[in-house]
Amino acid sequence: MSDTLHTHFSHGIATITLNRPEICNAFDDMLIAELTATLTAFGQNSDLRVVVLTAEGSTFSAGADLSWMHHATQFDQHRNFEDALKLARLMQTLERLPVPTIARIQGPALGGGVGLIACCDLAVASCNTWFRINEVRLGLIPAVIGPYIISKIGISAARRFMLTAEQFDCHTALQLGLLHEVKADETAMDHQVQTWINELLQNSPHALTAAKRLITSVVHRPIDDAMISDTAHRIAHIRTHEEAREGVAAYLGKRPPSWHINRAVKLNGDEAPQNG
Repeated sequence: MSDTLHTHFSHGIATITLNRPEICNAFDDMLIAELTATLTAFGQNSDLRVVVLTAEGSTFSAGADLSWMHHATQFDQHRNFEDALKLARLMQTLERLPVPTIARIQGPALGGGVGLIACCDLAVASCNTWFRINEVRLGLIPAVIGPYIISKIGISAARRFMLTAEQFDCHTALQLGLLHEVKADETAMDHQVQTWINELLQNSPHALTAAKRLITSVVHRPIDDAMISDTAHRIAHIRTHEEAREGVAAYLGKRPPSWHINRAVKLNGDEAPQNG
C-alpha cells in the first residue's frame, strides 16, 4: 500500500484504487510509476483472474496533475518524450493485461482518466458521472490516450469530443461504448461489478486471455485470407489446450470445470454467493 494507490488481492480478484482524492486522483510521475508497476506485478501473478480499477473520493480521475504538467512544460523535448512514454506504457500495460479488467467509475473522468477507462474491458459508472477529453483546452493533445479512446468510441465521436473538448454525460458515454452499464448509485455499481466477476470466474482463464488477444489482433483488419488463416490457427491451437479438454468434458459431464470458482469476491474482499 502506498499513499497514492491502494491495492487488495483475494481469491484471484485484484482491486486497485487511485488514492489522491485531494487532487481528484490526477496523475503525476509517481502515480504513473506506481500504477504501472502494480499492474505489471499483478499481470505476472498466475492466480490473477480479474482486475477492478476504482478510485477514492468524488472524482474518478482528473487526468494529469496540472502542477506536474506545468513543471513539465519547462523541460526540453527529450525529457518530455521520456515522461510521455511512461504514461503511454501505463496505458499499454493496462490494455494488455492478460485478464479481464473492470473500471468502476464513481465520479467525473477527464483526459487521461478517460484513457484509463478506454483501456479496460468492462466499465460501469454511476449516473452522476461525466466525461471530458479536455487536452486541447490546455493547448495540448490527447496523444498517448488517443488510440485507446478512438478504438473504444470510434473515429466520428473522437473527432467531436477530442476537438470540442465538450463535456458529455454517462448516457452519451454508454451510447458511444465507453461505458457498458450506468447505475443509479454506488451500491448498484458494486452489484454490477459483482455480477461481472461472478460471470468471469466461470470462464476458462486461458480462454479469456486468448480471447483478449484475439480481439486486439483482429480489430480494424480486413477479413482476408491472412485473417482467416490466423483465426483458424488460434482455434486449432486452443482446442489442444488442457483447459479446452477440461471445459468440453465438464460440459458433457454436466459438472463444473476445474477452474470454476463457486464464489465471488466483493470489493472489500469478503466472499459472496455465486449467482445462479
